Amino acid sequence: MQGRTDILPLGSGALAGSTIVLDRELIARELGFSRVSQNSFDAVGDRDFVCEFLFCLAMIGMHLSRLSEDLITWNTHEFGFVEFSDAFSTGSSLMPQKKNPDMAELTRGKTGRLYGNLLSILTTLKALRPSYNRDMQEDKEALFDSVRAALEVFSAMLAKIEINRGRMKAAASDPNLLATDLVEYLVKKGTPFREAHEIVGKLVAHGAKAKLPLNQIPIAELKKVSPLFDVDVANLFDVRRSLAARLQSVLPRRETSPPRSRAG
Repeated sequence: MQGRTDILPLGSGALAGSTIVLDRELIARELGFSRVSQNSFDAVGDRDFVCEFLFCLAMIGMHLSRLSEDLITWNTHEFGFVEFSDAFSTGSSLMPQKKNPDMAELTRGKTGRLYGNLLSILTTLKALRPSYNRDMQEDKEALFDSVRAALEVFSAMLAKIEINRGRMKAAASDPNLLATDLVEYLVKKGTPFREAHEIVGKLVAHGAKAKLPLNQIPIAELKKVSPLFDVDVANLFDVRRSLAARLQSVLPRRETSPPRSRAG
């Protein structure tokens, strides 16, 4: 987008370029532009940079909205993973015990305006002939409205959120969350993934019927569905180990160069 705006349009008119002698190259250098416009119709009638900017803002809004939805859910009493600062929330008008995540909800709601502003300028431009048309003055409202985004306030809100680590740890301690680790355990021992997936699915169903979490199913029961299960399977039921293993798999591996031989 920067490349589209790094053009000096001086001398461009709605009909054609100006016949007044202008040293456009010199003026471009003085003002810091990398080049000058080559076509006056395009210079006065192009709004691609506005569309692209509004698209970027809409995309940012979409991601902020998704994050807001997570935070709003985690803030509920049922989850209790996070708590919003008083500076970015308000009390309920009806329920004294409730704290409303206002900033997150407003961010989620304003995303629709970002989408609407992008669609409005695209609709305005879709049937315009080349060069300038008065319809283009509508780009200002959409652009300026979208610029008033919530990035700064949202960042400040995130810094003040209190995280309930104990509640999150308890929620992540359900052994059944590590069913995929059991699948990978079998795969590493030679079982095709499809078969391993089916085996662990049967174990989950058995555990649900017997009201047993995966880590409490006896090893004898595990061996009935696959002889590859061994006592080391107990090591899998550790959330921190599971997270560490997955983190290790996505980090770039350090290349070790062979030792340099000394000259004899």
